[in-house]
Amino acid sequence: MTGAVLAVDQGTSGTKALVICPERGVIGTGFAAVRPRHLPGGLVEVDPGELYGSVVDAGRRALAEAGEPVTALGLANQGETVLAWDPGTGRPLTDALVWQDRRAQGVCDELAPHAEELRQLTGLPLDPYFAAPKMAWIRRHLTREGVVTTTDAWLVHRLTGAFVTDAATAGRTQLLDLDRAQWSPRALDLFGLSGERLPEVVDAAHPVGTTTAFGPEIPLTGLVVDQQAALLAQRVTAAGAAKCTYGTGAFLLAHTGDTPRRGDSGLVSCVAWRLGGRTSYCLDGQVYTAASAVRWLTDLGVLSDASDLDAVGGTVPDSGGVSFVPSLAGLAAPWWRGDVRGSLTGLGLDTTAGHLVRALCEGLAAQVAELADAAAADLGTPLRTLRVDGGLTRSALLMQTQADLLQRPVEVSALPDATALGAGALARLGAGAATTLEQALPDGKPSAVYEPRVTADEAAERRARFRAEVAALLERTPA
Repeated sequence: MTGAVLAVDQGTSGTKALVICPERGVIGTGFAAVRPRHLPGGLVEVDPGELYGSVVDAGRRALAEAGEPVTALGLANQGETVLAWDPGTGRPLTDALVWQDRRAQGVCDELAPHAEELRQLTGLPLDPYFAAPKMAWIRRHLTREGVVTTTDAWLVHRLTGAFVTDAATAGRTQLLDLDRAQWSPRALDLFGLSGERLPEVVDAAHPVGTTTAFGPEIPLTGLVVDQQAALLAQRVTAAGAAKCTYGTGAFLLAHTGDTPRRGDSGLVSCVAWRLGGRTSYCLDGQVYTAASAVRWLTDLGVLSDASDLDAVGGTVPDSGGVSFVPSLAGLAAPWWRGDVRGSLTGLGLDTTAGHLVRALCEGLAAQVAELADAAAADLGTPLRTLRVDGGLTRSALLMQTQADLLQRPVEVSALPDATALGAGALARLGAGAATTLEQALPDGKPSAVYEPRVTADEAAERRARFRAEVAALLERTPA
């Protein structure tokens, strides 16, 4: 079997679908927007029907453009977004609570005495970002009916009738025993979810079932969470390298081999993927707002759209003393303070749009540099390079700022849709169209490499200023 595959990346703000041919590369693309609702108090929710509709629409568009049949389907999902649904009919019983949603903070506060036990058991800190607190909140406040799962299990059920999730997505719930890659009865008990019917945990490359949602019958053979799909596509398959995806948020993952690393840096230890029954692990650090912070500047009229970053930022040589901590949805790793809001300081009558853009790029790059340092500390060795992908990597200003603050080369992926390409590689592997992971992966040559242009001393000074701004924010927002 050597034919093309359909790869679908169901993300926060839209679904991207690619038809990927092993010889000719991407031969069809489709996109369908998703519009989450951002409500007061840090609530973010989306209509599940819109998620499923976007998967079908994007997939059909990609197939129509390709104009040829596919042999398998791979699906990547947004991870920690959850809903309750009827397993008999597939009908949603609630809206989907998006990964950014903070309403389950009260659940986390109650479980604070068990935070360290849960971190040791699952690799994850106690935070409403993850699925289990939101699942518990749904059970307490919305419905006791049906099942409550991450969105991938619902989408797969709608597509094929199967009730499964892959090990990497299961690892984002805070209900998975990290060492055994199986559901943890203790974690379920702590969250008040004992007795819940949970999906079967399966390999990332594995025949799950077939779907006719896109027209012809297609076997679903690849299943994975979004950031791990991008890690795979970036060929970070062994310890020592890391990738960062700049999407709605920014997500840095570093491979740790076949054992989980539970360090003290504030990063998350989680499953990278499970293939052939063998589990690989990674460290994961998050910046909650990246492209969503750029969108915020756009909504304020500072930019007309994200493609303006370089043009507007290029009107000034630096940030003019403006500092921006873009924690507009809270601070994630390594601080884990979702209650902290962003700050914009150093403003003057001479502050221009260019200064704001420069300050945003500096704030994003500084947060990612903090994550890279934390990963290096947990691994016990510096990261040699950072491989990057996602829409914001088109900004030369942001990527150069990243290389400067990191003091390491930044390799920009030539693959703009790394998450979908990772899902496609798993689909090929699961369908038997590739015999090894290496054979299934796309070519890994970067489209650009940014080298640091400032001295280590200047980088250290700029990062120290950023840390001081974060410290001031934390002081103003007692835990």
